[in-house]
Amino acid sequence: MFHKLLSALLVVGIPANLAVTAPAQAQSRKAEQIHIRGSVLTFSASTLKVNTREGETVDVALADGWKISGVAAAKVADIKPGDFVGIASLPKDKGGDGALEVLIFPPALKGAGEGSYGWDLKPDSSMTNATVADTVKDVDGRTVTVSYQGKEKKIAIPDGTPVVTLAPATQDDLIPGAVVFIAGEKAASGTIGHQVVVGKDGVVPPM
Repeated sequence: MFHKLLSALLVVGIPANLAVTAPAQAQSRKAEQIHIRGSVLTFSASTLKVNTREGETVDVALADGWKISGVAAAKVADIKPGDFVGIASLPKDKGGDGALEVLIFPPALKGAGEGSYGWDLKPDSSMTNATVADTVKDVDGRTVTVSYQGKEKKIAIPDGTPVVTLAPATQDDLIPGAVVFIAGEKAASGTIGHQVVVGKDGVVPPM
């Protein structure tokens, strides 16, 4: 089952570390799984030079068979019961979680990497891949109840929270200045990238 899931993820180019974090960690205990967020400086057939959000310049060696996808804008109102979503969130001062971003998965990827686990978008953030059980409109946005692995979690999605879905992309989209999210690993030979999500048409990867 895992091999079928991974194959589906790679076909659409979704980051394996985003959708299947636990299996990805099990695949390589020697290499450190990492995420790189930044903008493209240069791109060749096998190397992507990135200016990271931390202000560093990183040369990413693209692995054989690496995949690319884009993101397209969506709206909070697009999130409906039964949808499978990935939500990065932070604990709120008054309890519960507040969303930092939402990815609405295509139907073919429902169930991919289901669970809730630590995430590195911000300190203390988490990523929850789960099915929307219900949505409730409130004064400041929307609150969704999501279910995963027999558990439930309520996450508030304030107005203005980035909401995206996956979109096609090609290597031609890796132009200087393009915003990217890269799932890869830190190996003895350097940084290796397996999946790249690139911004297009003014929409950037929020994860």
